[in-house]
Amino acid sequence: MGEFWPVPDALTYLAGHWRAERTVRDLASGDEGRFAGTVVSGPLECGGLLHRESGAFTGRGVTRPAGRTLRFLPGPGGTADVRFADGRRFHDLDLTAGRHVADHPCSADLYRDESTVRDAGHWRTVRRVRGPAKDLELTTGYARVD
Repeated sequence: MGEFWPVPDALTYLAGHWRAERTVRDLASGDEGRFAGTVVSGPLECGGLLHRESGAFTGRGVTRPAGRTLRFLPGPGGTADVRFADGRRFHDLDLTAGRHVADHPCSADLYRDESTVRDAGHWRTVRRVRGPAKDLELTTGYARVD
């Protein structure tokens, strides 16, 4: 099947319940943290998906609740237009080849997301954040639970 698993429609693939495990590495300081939780991607009234992560983040010996909400809107040809919860554009997501790289400038920092799909129940994102304010690498593995 190859290294990547093609996804003809990102929204159909991402819908449902997922387990998420994320490692956050601060490349400047060497600090590392971990997020573990769940993701529910359910339908939006206007089309698309509401992607809600909830769980716990552990860093520097302290564990606290953590989460985020994104909107995945329909894009052309089975792609998704990824938005922040407030509607601001984040990046596009094209999984038709099973792999996609997208950039998002934020102030003076650049976020580069590489998303890869392994199979029907596993995908991953590696987010590299570089700039004067941040030097981070966030790796998130998703496993379908429904």
